[in-house]
Amino acid sequence: MRIPFYTRKIAQWTSDLPVGGAWGRSMQAFIQKNLRWLWFDGLFASASDNIMLNYVSLYILSLGASEFQIGLMSSISSFLAALMLFFGAVLADRVGHHKEIVVLSGGVLGRLSILMLVFVPILFHGASVVWIAIAFSVIRDGFGNLGYPAWVSVLNEIVPLEGRGRFFGSRNFVMGIAGMFTTLAAGKIITLFVHQTGYQIVLAASFVLGLASTYSFFSIKTQASIKKLGRGASLSLKAIPGLLKGHRQFVTLMLTAGLWNFAINIAGPFFNVYMVKDLHFSASVVGLTSVATALSGLLVLNGVGSLADRLGPRKLQIYSMILIPLLPVMWIFASQPWQVVLINIFGGTIWAAFNLTSFNLMLNSIPKDKVPSYSALYQIMVTLSLALGAVMGSGLITRFGFHFLLIASAVVRVIATILFAVFVKEPAKESVVAE
Repeated sequence: MRIPFYTRKIAQWTSDLPVGGAWGRSMQAFIQKNLRWLWFDGLFASASDNIMLNYVSLYILSLGASEFQIGLMSSISSFLAALMLFFGAVLADRVGHHKEIVVLSGGVLGRLSILMLVFVPILFHGASVVWIAIAFSVIRDGFGNLGYPAWVSVLNEIVPLEGRGRFFGSRNFVMGIAGMFTTLAAGKIITLFVHQTGYQIVLAASFVLGLASTYSFFSIKTQASIKKLGRGASLSLKAIPGLLKGHRQFVTLMLTAGLWNFAINIAGPFFNVYMVKDLHFSASVVGLTSVATALSGLLVLNGVGSLADRLGPRKLQIYSMILIPLLPVMWIFASQPWQVVLINIFGGTIWAAFNLTSFNLMLNSIPKDKVPSYSALYQIMVTLSLALGAVMGSGLITRFGFHFLLIASAVVRVIATILFAVFVKEPAKESVVAE
């Protein structure tokens, strides 16, 4: 019987998963401990965030919000994201103490906003309930973005360069599992209760899971003193040209990322609408197609992480970018649920590779003394590009239809891929050593 052998192998794999596999086990003890805390931070954060991402809008709708108010909430959150990323970079540069900034902003204040959402219908009444709930949701997103530049700096410090693909592949894997489980469980709980009670229960669960994430991140050990850049070196609108001067690798990466995300969001917000209105799929079928994407991505994450470490994130990202423009073209010919499921299985695999390598390439391309500022600039570019793409798509779909958006998105994706392949290089290792 080989059962004991397989049992040991599974136990070993489970033990190695929080440190990114066998590679992580070879690291020093304090590095392994940090990796484990960061892995559990991802697990609990994903469980908490997926409840918010999937159900907070429905919760606010149940409080009496209109579709206009929900759309306005999304617009305000997108604008605030860019603004808070900018201020987050300034804060991280001038104050230092990056871990503490992350814990206080998104970890404490952001998650207290989730708790306040639970009590909104209890403490407030009338028309103001909707606006107060929207305010807490926007505040939660804002504090999360405020801590993002400092969060990237902490990751740059504690995750060794040579194993980032394997570690983040492992971390993304468990985050996907946790997110799927909590989304399904929360949906079931919501249906068991009337009015807002089910939503309040799952939001309370999101708050508790968020606190577990905050505790895990707080337990990470970073350097006792983090270098401050000083007020003159801090991020500002005037300082941006000088800050980017001489860093061609990062500038080209940021600009191509902007064009790529613009291309994605030309059609991105309208896929579910198209399935319901034009293909006449039910909500359950739409959910099934989403699960197909998530599952296929999870199945390849660990392998993609190892492959990224061997090939380098740039080369693997190019491979994924060559294939991704095929996806909107495939959608033109899709008319049955099984066809969409097949497309999403293919797409989930490719997107898993892209998402992992794009983050690692961004992290590897940031100068070691400018992590907060550069990560904020990159994310601001992504956020604004997504918003612009959605605006463009909204203007075109009523005149030309969804198939036109698919073609336009595919064409701009191809252009972005060519520009990326020509101008973005594999970053030099000496520029990415952790602080």
